Amino acid sequence: MKSFSASRRQAGAVVLAGAVLPSALWANPVFDDGIDYHQLAKPQPTGVAAGQVEVVEFFWYACGHCYGLEPALLQWKKTLPPHVVFRRSHVAFRGTVQQQLYFTLLELGLDDRLSPRVFEAIHVERNPLATPQAVLAWAKDEGLDTKRFESAWNSNRVSAAMRRATEMMQSHEVDSVPRFTVAGRYVTAPAMNGGSHPRTFAVLNHLVDLARRPGPKASSKS
Repeated sequence: MKSFSASRRQAGAVVLAGAVLPSALWANPVFDDGIDYHQLAKPQPTGVAAGQVEVVEFFWYACGHCYGLEPALLQWKKTLPPHVVFRRSHVAFRGTVQQQLYFTLLELGLDDRLSPRVFEAIHVERNPLATPQAVLAWAKDEGLDTKRFESAWNSNRVSAAMRRATEMMQSHEVDSVPRFTVAGRYVTAPAMNGGSHPRTFAVLNHLVDLARRPGPKASSKS
C-alpha cells in the first residue's frame, strides 16, 4: 500500500503545528461570525449524545483542495478530545461514483485506511475513478475481496447513505468543499480563512468550544 509522499507529510507537519497549537501562530486570535465562520440559517440535528459536539467535513475525492487538506486533517483528528465526534460526508458533485466509493469503503470499515489511497490514485496517479469499472479495477489492485466490495457497492445501505449525504449537503447549504459544520450550527472552511489550514483548524477548535458554552449560542470573539 502506498502512502502520502514525503513532501506531503512534511507539509502536513507544518500545518499540524498550527492545528494543534493555534495559539502559537495566532497569539490573539479573533474569529468573527460572518467572516471566519457563519451560522446556518436553520440549525441541523446532529444525533450525538448530550455533551458531545459533532464536526462534519463535507468533501469530494476529486477536489484538489480536499486532497491538500488531508494530511493536516488526519493529524488534527488525532488531537480531538473524547467529546468531539468527527464525521465525513462525501458530496455528489459531478456524478455519484466517487460518493458511492466513499460510502462503500465506509460500509466495509475501510474508509480511514483507504481514503488516502483514493486521493493518491486521483491526484497523483491521475486515475480519475470516474466509472464503476475503474473503481472495481482499483479495488482489485488494492487487494480487496472484489465480491465483498461489489456486494457493499450495490447494497441498500450504501444507497441510503448516499441519499442522506445529498440531503445533508442541501440542508447544510454546501456549495463548495472542503467545508465543515460544527454542532449542526456553525460553518467554516479554508476558503473563509484566507486558504490557511492552521487558521481553519484554530477556528474549528474555537467553534467546538463555542458550541459547549451554556446559554444562547450567539456570535462571539475569542
